[in-house]
Parts: sequence; structure tokens; C-alpha cells
Amino acid sequence: MHNEGDASQDATAPDAAPSSSGLLTEIGQLGRAVKRLFGAQLQLLAAELGLARSAVSWLLLAGLAATVTGVGFALTLLGLLGVLLATWFGSWIWALLVLALLQGLCLIGALLLFRRCMHWMSLPVTRNEWSAMMRDTLRKAETEVEQDNGRDRP
Repeated sequence: MHNEGDASQDATAPDAAPSSSGLLTEIGQLGRAVKRLFGAQLQLLAAELGLARSAVSWLLLAGLAATVTGVGFALTLLGLLGVLLATWFGSWIWALLVLALLQGLCLIGALLLFRRCMHWMSLPVTRNEWSAMMRDTLRKAETEVEQDNGRDRP
């Protein structure tokens, strides 16, 4: 009689060990899959950062080469202009004086343009727009803080 109770109890009670083991196995597989996924993402990120670092170096090198080439080109054009002016005036002194005058005018024009741009940045309209934008931002932040404080209170 005692054996019949054990048999019925074995038939109705589920085996907890295999499902627990299966769950742990699945969690382990999920962990390994996530680790593999993020490992691949980290490798991709590292490769992209390496390419970006390399691209920045090449970009700086290309910018330097463009600057040097531009300066060389400008000096060549000034030399050609000097030769043309020297043949036209018949004197190197007059040619160099005219070149110096042209370069001085270009420098003054560039400085005036720079000053004008700086003036545009400091115009009252620009200052007023900046102040209004800062006031609006401050007002929104204060409103959000008040709303958050209102939610925290019962």
C-alpha cells in the first residue's frame, strides 16, 4: 500500500531538475550569444576608430600639402606677375613696388573683411537673439524642475 502511494506521487510530480538545468543552459547560451554579439560590435568599433584615426592623420597631411602647394602657387603667380611688370615698366624696382602695393591692398581688404565679420557677430540683433534663446532655455529648465518637484510631492 505504501508503494502504491509512491508510484502515484512519482507519476503526478514533474521533474524539476531537467527544466531547471534546461533553463540554465538556455541562459548560458543567451549569455554566450550576447557576449559574441557585443564582442563583434566592439571589434567593429575598434576597427572603425582605427580607420578614423588613420583618416584624421591623412586629412591633416592633405591639408598641410594643400597649404604648402597653395603658397607655392601664389608665390609662382607673384613671380610671374613681377616679371611681367618688370618688362612693362622696364625696371625691377617699380615692378616690386607695384607688387608690394597690390599685396598691401589685398591685406587691408582681408583685414577689413575680418573686422566686418566680427562686427556682424556682435550686432545688437545677434546679442538680443542669443539672450532670448538663453532666457527661453532657462525658462524651460525651470518649468521642468517645477514639474518634477510637483510629481515628487504627494
